[in-house]
Amino acid sequence: MKKHVCDVLVVGSGAGGLSSAVSAAHRNLDVLVVEKEPVFGGTTARSGGWMWIPCNGPAKRAGVEDSPEKARVYLQHETGDQFDAARVDAFLEAGPKAVEFFEESTALKFDLGPTFADYHPDAPGGMPGGRSIVARPFDGRELRDEIRRLRPPLSEITFLGMMIGSGKELLHFFNVTRSPVSAFYVGKLFLKFLRDMALHGRPMRLMNGNALVARLAKSCFDKNVPIWTSAAVRELLRDKSGQVTGAIVDTKEGVVEVSARKGVVLAAGGFPQDPVRRKALFPHAPAGYEHVSPAPPGNTGDGLRLGEAAGAHVDETLPNSAAWVPVSRPPRSDGTLGVFPHFVDRSKPGVIAVTRSGKRFVNEANSYHDFCQAMVRTCREEGQEICAFFVADHKTMRKYGLGYVKPAPVPFRQHIRSGYLMEGTTLTELAGKIGADAAELEQTVARFNAHARNGEDPEFHKGSTAYNRSLGDPEHKPNPCVAPVEDGPFYAVRLVVGDLGTFAGLKCDEYARVLDEAGKPIRGLYAAGNDAASIMGGNYPGGGITLGPAITFGYIAARHMSGANS
Repeated sequence: MKKHVCDVLVVGSGAGGLSSAVSAAHRNLDVLVVEKEPVFGGTTARSGGWMWIPCNGPAKRAGVEDSPEKARVYLQHETGDQFDAARVDAFLEAGPKAVEFFEESTALKFDLGPTFADYHPDAPGGMPGGRSIVARPFDGRELRDEIRRLRPPLSEITFLGMMIGSGKELLHFFNVTRSPVSAFYVGKLFLKFLRDMALHGRPMRLMNGNALVARLAKSCFDKNVPIWTSAAVRELLRDKSGQVTGAIVDTKEGVVEVSARKGVVLAAGGFPQDPVRRKALFPHAPAGYEHVSPAPPGNTGDGLRLGEAAGAHVDETLPNSAAWVPVSRPPRSDGTLGVFPHFVDRSKPGVIAVTRSGKRFVNEANSYHDFCQAMVRTCREEGQEICAFFVADHKTMRKYGLGYVKPAPVPFRQHIRSGYLMEGTTLTELAGKIGADAAELEQTVARFNAHARNGEDPEFHKGSTAYNRSLGDPEHKPNPCVAPVEDGPFYAVRLVVGDLGTFAGLKCDEYARVLDEAGKPIRGLYAAGNDAASIMGGNYPGGGITLGPAITFGYIAARHMSGANS
């Protein structure tokens, strides 16, 4: 058996793993990253890439007034009886330091989402913006040949394969047919995209989570940290005292025994594609297969199983075992079904959501996590299949799109032929297409329209928070999230529950050390990202509450392994 010796072995190549690797290498530790899939980047490379880190440097430079104490109050409110004071305090202390380290010492640079509000901004300690940051766009050519091993973005959230940034850039795409400035902006980006596809076979302007991974990977390569792909960890190695000392890794060249002098970091992405653990922990998936995830197929819970075999304990007490998001299933050209997570369309004026009862059940512009909880709760109360439908009229659908269906001038009839987009000349006809109560749907829309014409929603208060409004249409007055649904034909898209990563994970302490059943640290074993139990208490306080803690606890793990305190 081949042998490899290093200081730190990192299992997984998403944000948690790569941030651990870069931080450890900066402290002169010899680091190896292993990834079981043939590409690196994990779920992070498919994600929006946002990181929730209060008091971050970009926010301070922008004049945002925040404090660790205020953020702590917010997290205490959001997590309730699941509040983990030690880990939350460690996150709030190290988060800004991690951002500063990455900005000053690596290729990772950040942009602020100044209007990207906390998901409950009116709660104690909540903020209307300033806590969420995103990796700055990155030129993939800087990765040289390694760009071939970077996991591509989720195809369903691109436009013909072109990555689109959020915020102002997304607004340009929505306004492409109504603004010469937007048309020029989008046209210039599209020409660059076509050039890259012709020369490189893939986009080189990397955005969102793809940019985050690319920048972290570039930093790894700059520090001579190898990333082995197609390298699955078979088991962890321990000495007689129980300390984790390395792992057995299956590679394309054969089995390798890796010895890690300082520690092993588990960052394999949680368990969104593990039907066995989903069956145990996802109430809406009683067989484990009813759930749909946009996560890569390799996120099957390897890190959790490796940890458990070494004596670790998975925290299954959280009220939600994953971050829920409504998804739809657009058919692909090869006959399979894609996964489209609904981030933006929920907040647009003229879009409502109903169950098969024909009734609305939620403020559609609330967070995707809150949306799904309301969907599951309502469908159970109604005795219906757990699904819902976005409904919009023709004007709204062509202006903003609906799910995977793009706004004008992009054609949409193919989505009706595929069955993804359902169309009805009248609401009664549409109700028949989606299997909803026609009379109730008519009454729901009439009741909604009576107030929506004035920009009001007394039933669910859509558009009432800073978070609601941040994803609405700022040019639509008086409420950027509310408009009537009145001009047929009408359209609908079917929604089911998906996830943006799992919350249930290995119990850890404030140093990212994995804990055993008795709550004691397992020497030599750390966890970051979704392999570690979420510090958010099974809730979703803001955009980036997965990746923010991931890069922070990756930084903390490296700091602890190196023997440093800062």
